[in-house]
Amino acid sequence: MKTVTLILLTLLMGKSCSNQAQNDLANSVVQYSADSRGFHLKIVVVNKKATISQGRENENSPQQIAIPEADWDELVSEFQKVNLQEIPNLKDPTQKRFYDGAAIANLKIRYQDKNYETVAFDHGFPPAAIEKLVNKIVSLAKEKE
Repeated sequence: MKTVTLILLTLLMGKSCSNQAQNDLANSVVQYSADSRGFHLKIVVVNKKATISQGRENENSPQQIAIPEADWDELVSEFQKVNLQEIPNLKDPTQKRFYDGAAIANLKIRYQDKNYETVAFDHGFPPAAIEKLVNKIVSLAKEKE
C-alpha cells in the first residue's frame, strides 16, 4: 500500500512540476523598452496579453492586444530557455547606442516576486541568450502596426 501511494505521489508531483513549467510565463511580467531621442517603444507581456506603447507618453495611448496562441506558445518556449539568474550579467554584443546608432534597450522580468533586469543593450541587437525571446516580443509590436 505504501508503495502504491509513493508511486501515485511521485506521478502527481511530476505532473504539477511540468504544469508549473508551462505557467512560468503566465505568472511573470516581461517588459521590453527601447528609447532614443526620436524613438520610444515599450512592450509589457502579462498572461497572453501585450500592452504596446509607441511614442512618448502624450503622443499615443498604449494599446493592449491578445497574443495569438501560436505566438504565446513560442514565447513560453523561449522564456523557459532563459536562465533568469544570468540576466543581469549578460553582455551586450554591440555598442551602437553610444553614438546614436541604435536605441537603448532593456529587458525586465518580474518572476516569483523577484526582478531580473538586463544591462542596457542596442535595440535590434540583444544578447545571444535572450535574443529569440526579445525578437519575439518586438515582433508583437510589428504585427500590431
